[in-house]
Amino acid sequence: MVRPATRIGVWVQAMRPKTLPAAIAPVVVASALAWHDGCFNFAAATLCLLFGVLIQIGTNFANDYYDFIKGADTANRVGPTRAVATGLVTPAAMHRAMLLVLITAFLLGLTLIYWGGPWLILIGILSVVCAVAYTGGPYPLGYNGLGDLFVFLFFGLVAVGATYYVQAGTITPDAVALAVPIGLLAANILLVNNYRDVETDRVAGKRTTVVRFGQAYARVQFTVTLLIAFGVLITRNLLGGSAWELLPLLLAPMAWRQRGRLQHSKMPSELIRLLGDTGKLLALYALLLSLGLILSPS
Repeated sequence: MVRPATRIGVWVQAMRPKTLPAAIAPVVVASALAWHDGCFNFAAATLCLLFGVLIQIGTNFANDYYDFIKGADTANRVGPTRAVATGLVTPAAMHRAMLLVLITAFLLGLTLIYWGGPWLILIGILSVVCAVAYTGGPYPLGYNGLGDLFVFLFFGLVAVGATYYVQAGTITPDAVALAVPIGLLAANILLVNNYRDVETDRVAGKRTTVVRFGQAYARVQFTVTLLIAFGVLITRNLLGGSAWELLPLLLAPMAWRQRGRLQHSKMPSELIRLLGDTGKLLALYALLLSLGLILSPS
């Protein structure tokens, strides 16, 4: 584990930058679709981006705090340094930071009511509650095998759908279809993280899907997710979609290598690198898909 040299570095690491593509990708793709459909709104898209990033950071702070409280993170864990578990940040300070970030995200999200209407308050409340409930509360989602579903729903269907809605005033079948691969690839980031932490999670009673069903199941889930993510593009093309939307297929070799790396990994360091590369795959997929949407004829 590498300890940051500065106080700022401690907090930046606690934000877990490698996970942020999960918050950025859906906003980028939804905004590119809005551009393609002639309804792109820069102000609304930017606010959605800031809201998503803050919710992701708040979730990471909550994860750092509650995993320490529940014993899932200790000073001896493998993987990136956890601020509270290693004593770099006190539990009280992390709890305050979590609340500050999530409250800021909620207040920022309220501005989107101007474009999307009062019902967005419900999305904001659910986002904040689930950010905490992922590892905290009486029934933490991440401790009961619901983390993958949470990520798919909130960083796929909800994030893409809401971002598109505040710009277009509606949700189209295209927005739903493109939310599926984004949500699934975001869930793969979590899957690799849980794959690495399977032993410590099992001891702490954190029943992730990897703990509940085993690493062989996790490898199958990872592979199926990749097949669906690229299969959606091919299906849309066969149904008359633009060939430009096939640009993410350029990443197929990279994705298949990641599948092999997950299967053959022996050391935690290999999975740490794979975790970062899984985030890169999502980011590149979103960028190429967004480019394809922008270049596609209306």
